Amino acid sequence: MDFELALFLALVLAGLIMYWDRAFGRPRRLRQAKPGVSARMPLIVEYSKAFFPVILAVFLLRAFIVEPFRIPSGSMLPSLFIGDFILVSKSSYGIKLPVLKRQIAPVGLPDRGDVMVFRFPKNPKTNFIKRVIGTPGDIVSYHNKRLSINGNPLPLEEVELVNWQTEDQDGRVQTFLESVNEESYTIMIDSQRSSGSIRVKVPEGHYFVMGDNRDHSNDSRYWGFVPEEFIVGKAFFIWFSWDSGGDGVLGKINWSRIGSVIE
Repeated sequence: MDFELALFLALVLAGLIMYWDRAFGRPRRLRQAKPGVSARMPLIVEYSKAFFPVILAVFLLRAFIVEPFRIPSGSMLPSLFIGDFILVSKSSYGIKLPVLKRQIAPVGLPDRGDVMVFRFPKNPKTNFIKRVIGTPGDIVSYHNKRLSINGNPLPLEEVELVNWQTEDQDGRVQTFLESVNEESYTIMIDSQRSSGSIRVKVPEGHYFVMGDNRDHSNDSRYWGFVPEEFIVGKAFFIWFSWDSGGDGVLGKINWSRIGSVIE
């Protein structure tokens, strides 16, 4: 079950219990109570009153302000590591009704270079995170591991050759500094893996996304565009990072990544 839906149902249940107690339970206890003895509140009512404000605060925070996510794969390396815990702004691209996920107040639109969380079009119950490459109306082409937008190749600056090991990646990969809309970010290219060519026009209300780890990313090149209504929010901050390969509990915490701004 979707966590936001579970929070909403818990909020409704606690609210109904409190309403029932105020309308029926409390008057009944007062009538049955002995003189000078305070009527004892049922345990379920006590818990509902105690947890209702907490559930409400968490629900509103996740629905309208920020939502936490964990990075499960290496598709956004080297920008985001497996085990990074990030915060996603829920209002950067518009305010949506909780649970129904329908926009009620437009605020902004995704721009090229944004790191965006969205519901996977092939399985909306799963969240993906990728970088926005093409916006509505753009013509995106990818050929010989080089990305172009509207016929203009994106500037690439070679950075370094690095050793990188993940579950599906083991070897030396090249890192480049790619620039779009005057924003720069680092991408990884694995010369040992072949990549196909693609040239598409992004339809209205949709976005073309790619992972920074270009040869190890399941993105728009393979399953198409992200509909605007599937957008969750903009990733902006790493609040925790866990390296399962570290030694000991403290050794598994990637301290250098905590507090980093996502670019």
